[in-house]
Amino acid sequence: MPKITFTDSKGNRHEVEADAGVSVMEAAVQNMVPEIDADCGGACACATCHVYVAAEWLSKLTPKDDMEESMLDFAEGVQENSRLSCQITVTDELDGLAVKTPEAQ
Repeated sequence: MPKITFTDSKGNRHEVEADAGVSVMEAAVQNMVPEIDADCGGACACATCHVYVAAEWLSKLTPKDDMEESMLDFAEGVQENSRLSCQITVTDELDGLAVKTPEAQ
């Protein structure tokens, strides 16, 4: 089962195991990871699951689509490595994925 490490805005690490096929957002919500609000439930209709993906993982993710890009326009503190965690599907290849949550959602 792939492991994902979430580091919150205060530097606290939360390592969770996730089933392949769920989104990174779903894994966070199921494991009560703080700072992932997920107000829309994963419909890519808000930006409250915004995360910063560690640089070494960016090339392993599917590219952002237009909808995700549009939703990130509503997020605070967007950076080059910003993604919506609802749009990242967990796969075995993402075992060890590291993301950080922004200070505000």
